[in-house]
Amino acid sequence: MIYHLTVLLLCQLAGEFLSQSLNLVVPGPVVGMVILLGLFMLLPKLAMAVQPTALGLLSHLSLLFVPAGVGIVGHLDKLGSDGVPILFALAASTALAITVGALVFVGMSRLVERRK
Repeated sequence: MIYHLTVLLLCQLAGEFLSQSLNLVVPGPVVGMVILLGLFMLLPKLAMAVQPTALGLLSHLSLLFVPAGVGIVGHLDKLGSDGVPILFALAASTALAITVGALVFVGMSRLVERRK
């Protein structure tokens, strides 16, 4: 398990390093995930080995939202004064994300159907 966590963290570190050193617009963890995906494609056994550790981390993902909840409670005054714009931004971004996801799904399904 320590080896698998090390692989995950090294990929994130490499992504952060590349993102910072090359002044990329993409965040380091996203670059790290692309690196991890590349490793998994090159080494399928690595993907199978890391899977139980990754699933264990995902099962406890809700713990990562506790600091966000504390931050919201800490800034309740801003939520009172800027609540409507924040609510609008949340609703609009959620609707946009769902729309983009649906359009990508439709486009990919059409592309796959054409190849058949």
